[in-house]
Order: sequence, then C-alpha cells, then structure tokens
Amino acid sequence: MRLTGPSRRIDPRIHAARGDIADVALADRVFAPHYALPLEHGCAAVSAPIRAEPSLEARAVSELLRGEGFAVVDVAGGWAWGYSLHDHYVGYVALDALGTPLAATHRVSAPAGYLFSAPDIKAPIVARLPMGVLLAGTSGDAFLDTAEGFVHMRHVRALDDDEADYTGVAERLIGAPYRWGGRSGDGLDCSGLVQTALAAAGIAAPRDSDQQAALGEEIAEGEALRRGDLIFFPGHVGIMADEATLLHANAFWMATVAEPLDDVVARLAPAYMQPVTARRRL
Repeated sequence: MRLTGPSRRIDPRIHAARGDIADVALADRVFAPHYALPLEHGCAAVSAPIRAEPSLEARAVSELLRGEGFAVVDVAGGWAWGYSLHDHYVGYVALDALGTPLAATHRVSAPAGYLFSAPDIKAPIVARLPMGVLLAGTSGDAFLDTAEGFVHMRHVRALDDDEADYTGVAERLIGAPYRWGGRSGDGLDCSGLVQTALAAAGIAAPRDSDQQAALGEEIAEGEALRRGDLIFFPGHVGIMADEATLLHANAFWMATVAEPLDDVVARLAPAYMQPVTARRRL
C-alpha cells in the first residue's frame, strides 16, 4: 500500500500520523518519512493519562484504564505514542504503564471497587479500582478471582452482560470529580461520562463531544426530551435523566451532577446565542 496522490486531511485525534512517522494503515492517505506497524499492549497501571505530548507536564487528552488496549506506533524517552484500541484516540502514554494485552472477562461496574489480597472483605486492600477498569478472572460465589487479587462480585460485571440503562450508569457517578481527560469513576470530563456510560451498555462511542454528536438521530424540534437523550452544547455534552434533568460532568460544579437543563441553558446563554447545539436520541 502506498500513497499515489497528495496527502488527505485527517483528524489527528484518531489517526496516528506525525511529521516523522505514521501508522502504516494510513500509508494510502498521508505521507510520512517512516511508517510503523502498531504493536498491541495493555494498560498495566490502574489508570494512565493519554497526553498530548511526551511529558508529565503535558495536558491529558484522555485516559487509559487497566486492561484496555493501546497500539504503540513509536517509543522514545520512556513514552509510547499510539492510540487506544477502544476508540482509536491518539496520544502519549508512559511506557512503564503498559504491559501485555489482557483477555478481559469483567469490568468494574461500581463507581469503584477494591482489589483484596484474599477472598475476604477484611483482607488487606491491594488497589482501588475505578469504574471502567477491565479484569480477567474466574467468578466465584462472592469474589472474582484474578491473578492480582480478588474483587467482590457486587463491584464487577461480565463483559458480555451489558447494562440495560446507560443513564443509570451515569447516575452512579454523581459526585465523581470533574477531571479534564478523565473517563473513570475517579474523575471524568463531560464526554468521558457519556463514553463510560454507553460502553457499560455495550454501545461504542467516540471520545470527544463533537464526535459524539453524530451518535443516534436528531430529535425533532418541539419533541419532548426523555431519559437517555444526549444534549450538546458548545464543547459540552450531557445525558437527560428525565424530560427536565441533565446529568453531566462539568467544570462549573467540578463534579458529575444532576441539575435542571434550564439552569444549564441559562448559565450558558450570556456567552452563546444558541446554548444547545444538538439533541440526539440513541
């Protein structure tokens, strides 16, 4: 495969192409001095920021959770550059946060769960696992038995056991702190909340709010809102809990909250002529 014409414009958030190297899958669309075949790794840390640049001081653009896959295109200076396998989001991850891929069987479904050293709630705690972390283990009566320890079955859900109500998943995260780039029970941004809730219901969603605005179908003008509808604002998104209440992770409250949609619109109205940019139904 080779480029036979000019490079095409691509979205750098989801296409791994830099000035010096690119994913070989993009060889028919972009020119690069070098192409690389991505190598699959798994996140071995409880969580790891995906950063815009290879620096601890760089802005986090997303988050990789334990057990999730990351395709490495390039490695330099202790940083892996590539993309997360679940949404293809591109960025830099500390190399020491990555390990071998995990054949996950379960996902942490509670806002957080504990990894115990033994199948006993009084046993020492090895780690705190936020919602979204993937695990590989064998189900028991009370605990999931993993290679690293034991997690109570009330805190996990089998990967093939999709949640029936993604809005209910978002409601479990009320009170979780707002964190730019976050997408776990330990902290989320607005689109991270939506992506996490939908993933628990078996619905794949892109990372950013402008990308998520393509999900579902536009709600007709004048049609009443209902539970589960996605409401989009300039650079923001939330989920309707009912016809009048918005669930969203936001920097105003610095938390995931449920509040009247009208209050959110009124807060944004001084800055935007059209606070609500889209209403979508899955």
